[in-house]
Amino acid sequence: MRKKAVKKKAAIVGGGAAGFFAAIRLAELQPDVEVTIFEKSNQLLSKVKVSGGGRCNVTHACFDPRELVKFYPRGSRELMGPFNRFAPGDTISWFDDRGVTLKTEEDGRMFPITDSSQTIITTFLNEAHEKNIIVRTQSGVIALETIHDQWKVTLQDETVALFDVVMIATGSSPAVWQLLQSLGLKMVEPVPSLFTFNIKDRFLYELAGISVEQVSIHIPGTKLKAEGPLLFTHWGMSGPAILKLSAWGARILKELRYDFPLSICFLTDESDESLTELLKSIRHAEAKKQVSSFSPIAALSKRHWNYLLQRAGIDLKSNWADLSNKDVLQLMNELLRGNYRVQGKSTFKDEFVTCGGVALEEINFKTYEALRLPGLYFGGEVIDIDAITGGFNFQHAWTSGWIAAEAMSERLSK
Repeated sequence: MRKKAVKKKAAIVGGGAAGFFAAIRLAELQPDVEVTIFEKSNQLLSKVKVSGGGRCNVTHACFDPRELVKFYPRGSRELMGPFNRFAPGDTISWFDDRGVTLKTEEDGRMFPITDSSQTIITTFLNEAHEKNIIVRTQSGVIALETIHDQWKVTLQDETVALFDVVMIATGSSPAVWQLLQSLGLKMVEPVPSLFTFNIKDRFLYELAGISVEQVSIHIPGTKLKAEGPLLFTHWGMSGPAILKLSAWGARILKELRYDFPLSICFLTDESDESLTELLKSIRHAEAKKQVSSFSPIAALSKRHWNYLLQRAGIDLKSNWADLSNKDVLQLMNELLRGNYRVQGKSTFKDEFVTCGGVALEEINFKTYEALRLPGLYFGGEVIDIDAITGGFNFQHAWTSGWIAAEAMSERLSK
């Protein structure tokens, strides 16, 4: 009588984007393998749900890996190979094959045409059901250890099971990071990324809701610079330019305790000379007009213009003819290099990102497997890789999930 073959098992720890994507791909490649997703909370795909204001920013229309890696403050060098294997074009095709069409917005961000993250969630849940993937919520993993060539997984209810491969895709879970550290893996300290700046200026708060289409910002004394739209808020400043700067400077800004100077250029196409000449010509041509009611800067709203006049020490009731050369110089400085003081940060909506995680040198990026712990794989934000906003963090989730699943399948086939 022939002995019945023991069914191989795979554990995916974390029911988020990378975890589901990996589980689905693995089950597709290995339909006879028992694939189980373990999620600590009672909610699956929670970040997918809130992304893009509930629309889910699935990926970005940047199809050249050499350009794509430039959006990742940490991990850009390591991601060149993975993005040559699974990039935004592959993501689009994957969803299209499952009846989900993505649309591209002006800034390159891509969303489902339904404008609903539930479309993406339903697709994943349906795929998991069709492929007989076991999904267990409220099942946090509290211990991992190797036994011969398998992994012993202990859950929070003290249930124990053996698996042939394990993938960790838990994002910034402190408990899991401690667990991984106990296995001897080097973990990079977590710090916030993608946050807005708090600026204590009650007159600035009155500009809340006003945006400037293109600014250039930098932090004096550092190499940190960014460009893009800026948004005034009830607590200070936000918008793509601010978020980019917070991502690239995540570690430096933490060292500064989120208290630092910020220099802003509101007119990126103007030089000191050209702007001074413009302001002086207006002073002559529109001499009798009030500075507060006549602005030569079309890119700025009236409220913003008046705010900058006040910062330059110019009386709003003055006529253009009243401005001295010193006034013109002060106004030029406010427009091209206004100095603000940032004191604190605020989380960007619900789309917070943590910089830190499994150190890059611990991972083989051809497989997303731990170099020193065979059979242990990683995906998404649990790795010390993060990006600016725009669908880039999700793209890494899909890429890492796909490559890890391919590698797990190959290992399980041996």
